[in-house]
Amino acid sequence: MRAVVTRVKEARVEIDGRVNGAIGQGFLVLLGVGPGDTEAQAGKLADKICGLRVFEDEAGKMNRNLEAVGGSLLVISQFTLFADTKSRRPSFSGAAKPELAKPLYERFMAECAQRGFPVEHGEFGADMQVFSQNDGPVTILFDTDQM
Repeated sequence: MRAVVTRVKEARVEIDGRVNGAIGQGFLVLLGVGPGDTEAQAGKLADKICGLRVFEDEAGKMNRNLEAVGGSLLVISQFTLFADTKSRRPSFSGAAKPELAKPLYERFMAECAQRGFPVEHGEFGADMQVFSQNDGPVTILFDTDQM
């Protein structure tokens, strides 16, 4: 699994002009699933992201996690994170097929929710408009093959 995690002051996703999910302070998570990914990886990634200490403490140091700031997650499925960019027209054949990707996307969100965090989301496979007010900006890349 691959994730791009951005610290946000607020974020929302719209589908057909309607807000499907919205959060205040927290993480916007763009989540891609690869063909070899597993439920165990979804849990491990949820642990890493939910425990990520990138919010400022009283001293201005990035030392606080999502729980410490009462943050939420907005999770968006993003198969393009597995793009092959060798040519000018990317190939997305490295992404998992929807029958594998959707359950793992949902599992990741469930794992975050089980850890006590509010989780908002887009709609798997939908054409979405994602809006965010990045904080910092702070953006972290995760790849479960490298964890």
